[in-house]
Amino acid sequence: MWNQIRKSFRKLLCPESADCLSHRSIQVASESVHGEKLAPQRVTCDACVEENKGSKCDHDTQDLKSAVVNEAEIEHHTDQANSSFAHSVINMVGMLIGLGQLSTPYALENGGWVSAFLLAGLGVICAYTSHLLGKCLAKSPKSRSYTDIGQHAFGSNGRFLAATFIYLEIFMALVSYTISLHDNLITVFAGTQLRLPIWAKLYKSQLLTLTGVLVALPSLWLRDLSSISFLSSGGILMSIVIFTSVACTAIFQVVKANHSIPALHLHKIPAISGLYIFSYAGHIVFPDLYKSMKDPSKFTMVSIVSFASVTALYASLAFMGARLFGPEVSSQITLSMPRHHIITKIALWATVLTPMTKYALEFAPFAIQLEHNLPNSISSRTKTVIRGTVGSFLLLLILALALSVPYFEHVLSLTGSLVSVSICIVFPCAFYIKLSWGQISKPVLTLNVILLVFGLLLGVFGTISSSKLLITSLERARHT
Repeated sequence: MWNQIRKSFRKLLCPESADCLSHRSIQVASESVHGEKLAPQRVTCDACVEENKGSKCDHDTQDLKSAVVNEAEIEHHTDQANSSFAHSVINMVGMLIGLGQLSTPYALENGGWVSAFLLAGLGVICAYTSHLLGKCLAKSPKSRSYTDIGQHAFGSNGRFLAATFIYLEIFMALVSYTISLHDNLITVFAGTQLRLPIWAKLYKSQLLTLTGVLVALPSLWLRDLSSISFLSSGGILMSIVIFTSVACTAIFQVVKANHSIPALHLHKIPAISGLYIFSYAGHIVFPDLYKSMKDPSKFTMVSIVSFASVTALYASLAFMGARLFGPEVSSQITLSMPRHHIITKIALWATVLTPMTKYALEFAPFAIQLEHNLPNSISSRTKTVIRGTVGSFLLLLILALALSVPYFEHVLSLTGSLVSVSICIVFPCAFYIKLSWGQISKPVLTLNVILLVFGLLLGVFGTISSSKLLITSLERARHT
């Protein structure tokens, strides 16, 4: 039996079925109004499993099969697609808001107010590339996920590459969430004495973070998608609370916004570009949003409205934070707020609770695919144990990394530059160029090539810059 289990793990990166993970396919559920409906749709759609497998039929048989599949797909889409324009905007906006809002004030202060144009520009580019994903899905009705688009464009290599980046983003995002949990828990319990002999070898900050992770650990054993959706929907509420807290700090002049923002720090732009691009990371789940719409032709307008709203929120929060705290602004805005004030305590607890609602959500696509690939001979209870055990082990590994590399801004910047820029800019442009080759005009082709090259350059220089800063911080910590 264990040999079968080991073989199942090898299938995780590039399974054959069309039910291959789409990163955070459950995230639409958790961070949106219609989560409970969207998530099961993606997971339980067995009719789609055979769509991406190669066929050995003759041409006539294949045409007949395609006709049947297309008819079934249309019927399936009609039954399942129930999101209106407004609901789709709420879904997308809720999905995009996350860790990025904590770091935008720090990024603006370090890059200068001119870098706000980069923030807005990346928002426009990411809105455009989400439009490209919609075009790719329109060209291939069989595709139902980001990895499906990759396979349709570049075959199994495209699926493998997309899946690799998806898993990498999940892992690195969870490390960033855990670092955020660590930093804010320390602030929440500042001045509190913890004396437990059994934990004598742990620092207070490590003990607090371990406790927080252990509290969230049981959520990884959940199999009920509606429960995961309920847990994770709290993430949106926490984001609203954080933004409102910062706004109240400025409006009621708890701290006076009298700091000037520098014009431009050009040498810091590569590093902060990773923070900005991570703020727009959400393209992996956009195919699910597209498929859930009653009228997919409005998907482009949904993207425009959603990204415009999120960009406005990020920009306003960035300028508020930079003006309030100036050069002293932390990489997480909540850590810069006056600690004695009730508004700050609310914001800190909201930031602490956010990661704890995210673990089950982020792990869900991996867990579902793992359970899907386990042998049918294994009982349901055994599958649950395997799923929970693997999730617990990964979360403890993430905890160890977060405590070893507790530099939120550098890890987040590295995630954005190394992974998110590819998923948000490079891959969508490459997929669209490949699928539409010979059908698009030269200006559109030129635009997509320019964006692809821009994304690659941004990723390379951002990765180098953020890696250097991370290594420097680690060496400095080791010497002290």
